[in-house]
Amino acid sequence: MILALDVGNTETTLGLFESEILSRRWSISTSLKRTSDEWAVLIKMLFEGEKYSVSELSGIAVSSVVPPVDFNIKNAFLKHFDLDPLFVGPGIKTGVNILYENPLEVGADRVVNAAAAIKLYQLPCIVIDFGTATTFDFIDKGGNYFGGLICPGLNISAEALFTRTAKLPKVEIGKPKRVIGRTTISSIQSGLFYGYISMVEGVVKRIKGEVGEVSTIIGTGGISSLLAPECPFIDDVDEDLTLKGLKIIYDKNRERN
Repeated sequence: MILALDVGNTETTLGLFESEILSRRWSISTSLKRTSDEWAVLIKMLFEGEKYSVSELSGIAVSSVVPPVDFNIKNAFLKHFDLDPLFVGPGIKTGVNILYENPLEVGADRVVNAAAAIKLYQLPCIVIDFGTATTFDFIDKGGNYFGGLICPGLNISAEALFTRTAKLPKVEIGKPKRVIGRTTISSIQSGLFYGYISMVEGVVKRIKGEVGEVSTIIGTGGISSLLAPECPFIDDVDEDLTLKGLKIIYDKNRERN
């Protein structure tokens, strides 16, 4: 069994692969204060809660955009489970030819998503990852990662509106009944929801204006299932794209383990 960890700014998603099947999935908060011992206890509890044993693991693959937590994750597996995690980064085979001006600047999550898109979808494609930040990434027909855009996520936008204004309340993010709000709360909800969808649609249109038509547009990330139904230009929603990409990259580096 292989365990994939997608460490994001807000949440960490863990996926357990039995052969090629993603059989279990967990989401926990990303915490800078979690020690290596606490990581080990948490992972053991998650496994035992699903009637698994960590001793059944043969490998770990990690994508992290939060460097301060990396040491404790690595140390947890080395110290408690005698496993050396594979962290996606320089020197790791990904199958992705990165055409960024400085390839080292590309976040591990974006590389992992590209690896999954190349393996699982028809190219050229656009990957939209709705996370703490929303990223748009373009992969061409030859499997080259060209780059993309990084935008504030929907939750960050909502939080900024609440914290940087005196009278606007914090609202729950969801699809309003109508575009034109009749109360302050419904107006904010509509502005966030439909404004964000319009931003996504506009960005996709501009990307196509630069690169031409694309074969596939993929949505992933925490709120992709909320937004994608209002985005008919998104061809497929795969909330587990990053986990699948981690498994693909792990397999490419299996001899290392």
